[in-house]
Amino acid sequence: MKRLVLAAAILPLCTPCRAEPAPVIHYAPTENLEHVDVALIDRADAAAQDTTVAQQQIREALESWRGAFNAGDASRVCDLFADDLISNYQGQPERNYESLCALLRRSLQDTERSFSYTSDIEEILVSGDLAVVRLIWTLQVTRRDGGDKHSGEEPGMDVFRLQPDGHWRIIRYLAYPAMP
Repeated sequence: MKRLVLAAAILPLCTPCRAEPAPVIHYAPTENLEHVDVALIDRADAAAQDTTVAQQQIREALESWRGAFNAGDASRVCDLFADDLISNYQGQPERNYESLCALLRRSLQDTERSFSYTSDIEEILVSGDLAVVRLIWTLQVTRRDGGDKHSGEEPGMDVFRLQPDGHWRIIRYLAYPAMP
């Protein structure tokens, strides 16, 4: 019995007796590490540049849409949206590309009222071929006969995807009227 207890106490201390091999440590010359550091920094710089370019392209797409809408350009008013769009506006039915474009075109053809948007982009986050934009649209509605003007803020989030044609388009958006 004493031998069994002694063997149980000594076996864990015996390196050759362990079931798992000891870890192997590899050392790299320091000049190799400098190359790795430079490569990682270069990749980080390239990713930051890609993000900055994407953010600028998305800002331009939003501005182009605003310009088309405010000019009443029905031929370009849907350029911002992807074919697989799903849009949600609080209190309204969910819309796809076709139903949203039909609504926008009807708004532009309204003979009693005119509509115009301004936007305030709060943030653009980009990751690969997806981006999320947090923004506030302000819609101004004016009666064409010179009557009342109304405006309202519409905070929201737009999810963009980089399309095969190289353009960023909205695939999902959520918006709601701001409470006074």
